[in-house]
Amino acid sequence: MLHDPAKPELQSLVIACVQMEPHVGAKRDNVARAIRHIETAARNGASLVVLPELANTGYAFANREEAFALAEALPDGETARIFADTAQRLGIHLVTGIAERAGKRLYNSALFTGPSGYIGVYRKLHLWNNENLFFEAGDRGVPVFGTPLGRIAIAICYDGWFPETYRLAAMQGADIVCVPTNWVPMPSQPDDRSAMAATLTMAAAHSNGIAIACANRIGTERGQPFIGQSLIVGGDGWPVAGPASVDREEILYAVIDVKRTRSGRTLNTFNHVLRDRRADVYGRMLGTARSFCLA
Repeated sequence: MLHDPAKPELQSLVIACVQMEPHVGAKRDNVARAIRHIETAARNGASLVVLPELANTGYAFANREEAFALAEALPDGETARIFADTAQRLGIHLVTGIAERAGKRLYNSALFTGPSGYIGVYRKLHLWNNENLFFEAGDRGVPVFGTPLGRIAIAICYDGWFPETYRLAAMQGADIVCVPTNWVPMPSQPDDRSAMAATLTMAAAHSNGIAIACANRIGTERGQPFIGQSLIVGGDGWPVAGPASVDREEILYAVIDVKRTRSGRTLNTFNHVLRDRRADVYGRMLGTARSFCLA
């Protein structure tokens, strides 16, 4: 669903992806470290900043009870308010992974906030491995948010393994998909090849004509290693920043021209990457009633 469908002034914007190392349970320290990185990104001109998945809590929970204790209600939880206040103070848009508590249910979520306050929440659709022990699968689809920067969607980590996630965003007119992520080593990944996540991100960006900004974490947490390699990919599918290192906290920056991203979906006189879909053959399988794909 498209939230607040506006026709923002098309512009170039600077996206920053913060690659950092949260520590499970160290909520206050994680948020403080994240704020320092956000402030650095803002000083360097970023108007859209993306943090990793579960940036406030860490990832490798011992059990559901620990996850529940660290999660908070959105958008009114303590650290959610801190992130919202930071975005307003700095005049930026911010997407951050966060553990969400909704009654007795837990979600691996992302908070989206901006200069005017709370914008929305995305709940991860596809749970990875032990996440199934702690979280419920997302129940809100793939919302697209109209902002002065353009139309913004969100995915989280394993969502990127499913082309439907990005296609749902694209068919609702998304210009940029922000991806808080905690990529881990994949089985059979050759040491001399780029991460599978990078390949999937590049393919999704190219086949949908959308920019994708992925902020991963680093470090090893309770025996689980993370691979870093955050990256930002343009709508043509080629990286415009990164991949980042595998083991250092750092910030990636990229300039995204929203107008050029939209026009780039026209490949030549005859072909448009979204208009050419053969819905008559394989059906309108994505389950969205409204389509903004022709922008």
